[in-house]
Amino acid sequence: MLIGATSDPAKLGYGVAANLRMFPGPVHYLGREAGVMFDTPIVTSLDEIPDPVDLAILLIPAGSVPGVLEDCGRRGIRSAVIASGGFREIGGAGVEIEAASVEIAKRYGIRLLGPNCIGVIDTHVPLDTTFLTPSGAPEGSIAFLSHSGALCAAVIDWARDEGFGFSRIVSLGNQADLTETDLLPEVASDPETAAIAMYLEGIGDGRRFVEVAEGIGVPIVVLKAGRFDAGRDAAASHTGALAGGEAAFDAAFRRAGVVRASSTKEMFDWARTLETVSPMHGTHVAVVTNAGGPGVLAADAVEENGLEMAYLSEETLHELRNLLPPVAGLGNPVDMLASAGPDTYARTLALVLADDNVDAAIVIVPPPPRSRTEDVVDAVVLVKTGKPVLLVLMGGPETSGAVRHALAAGVPWFRFPGEAAGALGALYRHSSWERHSRSSPVMAGPCDMPDVDGWLDQESALAVIQAAGVAAVPTIFASDAAGAVAAASSMGYPVVVKADVEGLIHKSRAGGVAIGLRNEDEVRQEMAGMTARLDSLRGVVVQSMIDHDDEVVVGAIRDARFGALVMFGSGGVDVERTSDVAFALAPITREDISYLFDQTEAGRRLSPIQRDLVSDVIVRVGVFADAYSEIRELEINPLVVSEDHVIAVDARVLRSGALG
Repeated sequence: MLIGATSDPAKLGYGVAANLRMFPGPVHYLGREAGVMFDTPIVTSLDEIPDPVDLAILLIPAGSVPGVLEDCGRRGIRSAVIASGGFREIGGAGVEIEAASVEIAKRYGIRLLGPNCIGVIDTHVPLDTTFLTPSGAPEGSIAFLSHSGALCAAVIDWARDEGFGFSRIVSLGNQADLTETDLLPEVASDPETAAIAMYLEGIGDGRRFVEVAEGIGVPIVVLKAGRFDAGRDAAASHTGALAGGEAAFDAAFRRAGVVRASSTKEMFDWARTLETVSPMHGTHVAVVTNAGGPGVLAADAVEENGLEMAYLSEETLHELRNLLPPVAGLGNPVDMLASAGPDTYARTLALVLADDNVDAAIVIVPPPPRSRTEDVVDAVVLVKTGKPVLLVLMGGPETSGAVRHALAAGVPWFRFPGEAAGALGALYRHSSWERHSRSSPVMAGPCDMPDVDGWLDQESALAVIQAAGVAAVPTIFASDAAGAVAAASSMGYPVVVKADVEGLIHKSRAGGVAIGLRNEDEVRQEMAGMTARLDSLRGVVVQSMIDHDDEVVVGAIRDARFGALVMFGSGGVDVERTSDVAFALAPITREDISYLFDQTEAGRRLSPIQRDLVSDVIVRVGVFADAYSEIRELEINPLVVSEDHVIAVDARVLRSGALG
């Protein structure tokens, strides 16, 4: 049922009515004026519409929506699409109207899509509740959920030219009721859906999104807008400065097996690949081409996307020598030269894919001088080995026939080598997640949280770290020189003296750290110097000197959407400058630990024994930060690492009381 129908072709209500004609069941029109449209009467009262009504589409002024929803609720209608604008997105009274609409919908058990959306398209029913022209969308197996209705319209038109289609398209609008997380299981359970693409501008309940997406049985590719947040609050720790909102999204998507794209084209290129291509079991890629330049571009792009160019076996090279001209390039890329025709392409590809060192192939086809491009495609798509093969059809109108043949064969195609390599990178990341995503978070024992609020002093912060189960260097606070000398004497020289100044992150740069002090005179001298250099000096902490091989940073920060994130990377005074850090969602899994180590130089340089020791700290910090929501930021920098121990030397902790 369309509420807001009109026979005026200039109005959006007419466009919705026109598109609803494709629906195979009965469609009813309700408008201000009676009439006839598309051989169907327009009535002016809900009482004139017979039961049952499964869906109401509201395209009426925002102020009228609450009253109409009340009528729908009394009538027993339990689903509604609010396509109108003028709600929360305009502020002011629109916020109140949206809230009233939601309250009425909840009272009657009505599920709302929108408001301020273009609705839903199901190409297989078919159903189109939008006002888009031309109506409908190309039929296919990609479900598209979007926070932007305008993007839906543009993508539908673009997809017609690109040759791919959709199972469902849902414009989410303001998400006053139904959200992207609510709809994920619905579109994934559709047997016509093989992959899900999502354009998101944010996520309301981040943890729930992760839990739902992790259980979805089809690949998900997300384009998340708003990556650069100039309004982000200034951070008061290295972890906070390096985290940012996007680190949380990246960590959450990685945990859920969601592949993140950086452009609209990438999103759909990758979704098309994931819906049609078999899983990729390793990182080694072969490139088959008839021209050197595109092959070099492909090789560069393969490496840039975290994959590797495969080393072909001697057996494969021997077979290629027998097949190709003497001056052909027999390494990888395999350059068959411009004379290569359909048979040469197919035989070369078969030899390469038969090599155990090869996990996937990119086949590049600039228009061959002596063959039709579509004949090359027809030959290539017949090579079946179970390994992923992506086609690069370089050119324009001359390759249009080849594009049609590739689409008919269900083989993903791309215009340039970099696009194909990017899609293979996405395929490998998703395939790897599917193979390794089943481990549960690693748990540690319970911890006691000290009852202290605000930015903790160094002594208290290290006490929190110890409560999390992490060893900390012996530390004594001293308010004056006499106390510092007494502390150093009780520990035994040499010692380290650090300034205790609230809010001071870069103690070393400010002259607030003195190491290797060997006697009472040196302690007194440094104490006097810090007092002169630093304002608001509350005192110093005195610590024992610890021998170590390396310094790393382990931190945690609480994200408003996704909860606790854990950071690991290179520690010391230059942690922000080097940015050698990686983030994972807490609590940590074994796969997360491998990711944190593999993504950072700090992790790659650790020995296996050191990795085990640092892993324990990462796990404990993750468990602690996840368990105690009052911990907003926590950082151990440095965590000093040796072959037989790790120990926290410096810590910063913000407890929620500081946020008011």
